[in-house]
Amino acid sequence: MDFKDLAKKNRSYRRFDEQFFIERYTLTELIGLTRFAASGRNSQPLKYFLSNAEDLNGKIFSTLAWAGYLKEWPGPEKGERPSAYIVVLLDRNISDNYFCDDGIAMQNILLGAVEKGLGGCILRAFNKPRLKEILKLSDRFDIIDVVAIGKPIEKVIITNVGEDGDIKYYRDENGIHYVPKRSSDELIIG
Repeated sequence: MDFKDLAKKNRSYRRFDEQFFIERYTLTELIGLTRFAASGRNSQPLKYFLSNAEDLNGKIFSTLAWAGYLKEWPGPEKGERPSAYIVVLLDRNISDNYFCDDGIAMQNILLGAVEKGLGGCILRAFNKPRLKEILKLSDRFDIIDVVAIGKPIEKVIITNVGEDGDIKYYRDENGIHYVPKRSSDELIIG
């Protein structure tokens, strides 16, 4: 798969085949891809907490908020939840600032996941104190993001932003997820 295809298949998936088990070594391989990501001042302050255990996954899931534009949807049902999570942490013993390192690292993780036939979703809406307690993290670590990983079971279609300028994603009556994107011409200003 070439890079353009990887980028096009890299969507924010929110429904997965929960029975599809993801081995820890697969998660470790995805973290290995973050080593090649740029890092502000090359400080490399990010660390990762990995979970592929059903019990812990359920506890992590209970702290998350899914899909802000889908107000009536509480998140994936049992059986459609992620098989694994990668919790992105700032190691304060290294730096108090992660600049944009998390975004670059998570893009590498998600592109690697797509290459393996998986998908994911970056979540920043979660109960941080509760998650920190569940993971038994010391004050040395701040939780930045949670990346849900799994075998996608939903169809996500990219559409063009309409004349009304509405960028809100939505689902149709068949559960197909649509994501309006601005055209390349609209993105380029000079």
